[in-house]
Amino acid sequence: MHPDIHLQLHRLHAAELRNEAATAPRAPGRPPGRLLRVQLGWRLVELGLRLATPPHHRAAPLAA
Repeated sequence: MHPDIHLQLHRLHAAELRNEAATAPRAPGRPPGRLLRVQLGWRLVELGLRLATPPHHRAAPLAA
C-alpha cells in the first residue's frame, strides 16, 4: 500500500474515533478521564510495591 494512502486512512480513522468519543454519553457527576486516573494510580502502586519488595520475597511466576 502506498504510504500516502496508508497515512490518509489512519487520519480518517482517527477523525472517526474523535467524533465517536465526542458524541459518546458520559456518566453524570463523573469527570472524564477519572477512571483512567484511578487505573493508572493502581498500576503505579503495584509498580512501587514490586520495586520496594526484596527479590527473595517475591512470588515465583506461574508457568503458562
